[in-house]
Amino acid sequence: MESIKNIIHRVLQIEIKVLLRVLLIVIGFLLFIFLTDEVREGETKHFDLMILESLRQPGNFHQPVGPEWVELAMRDITALGGGTVIIIITLSVVGYLIIQKKYNSLWLILGATIGGALIGFMLKEIVARERPEAVFHLVYVTSLSFPSGHSMMSMVVYITQASLLAQIQPKRSLKIYIITVALILTFLIGISRVFLGVHYPTDVLAGWSIGIAWALLCWLIAWYIRERRIQGGKSPKPTD
Repeated sequence: MESIKNIIHRVLQIEIKVLLRVLLIVIGFLLFIFLTDEVREGETKHFDLMILESLRQPGNFHQPVGPEWVELAMRDITALGGGTVIIIITLSVVGYLIIQKKYNSLWLILGATIGGALIGFMLKEIVARERPEAVFHLVYVTSLSFPSGHSMMSMVVYITQASLLAQIQPKRSLKIYIITVALILTFLIGISRVFLGVHYPTDVLAGWSIGIAWALLCWLIAWYIRERRIQGGKSPKPTD
């Protein structure tokens, strides 16, 4: 049988992980609220324009800085946060989870993704911030600007799925690697939106903050439901 010392150690590890996630959720929501308030009052205008204009050739806001391959790379990267790619990845993961009968993870993925998309749409309508007009858009866009949907959904989808993948890895180094790759990818997608001139920097910051808060909140809800089942004597299936 597991010793009392090991049980206490394991419980403390779980509690610390939960508390850290709660802290990140609170920080994410507070940062989003702060950014929303600043944007609506026009306090971020100078900062946003300064960053956007710094990414264009002096005197030519149609031409981005750097060699041509940078623009092409940014177009490719930004597509990874688009609706088509997000849907394909999500459906692929959902199919895998159905085959593996990992239904708890399935509902977490669907809840985080669909809920995130709905929240992002509603927030865009509430804030109603128009796309940047100071620089030329290097890709076609039609929706409102705040928060960045690409930044938010890439944070939700890639971080949620990376977290699930990391849980089944035996080595701590592999867990760190998977989460780091997801974070770097999400970061690059956000940067690409500003580089291409279709989002203000604060749009991207807001997308990241609400995205990570929502993803972690979904994880927390899933964890709570699982713990309630265990405490109620209804242990989750081994495949979950």
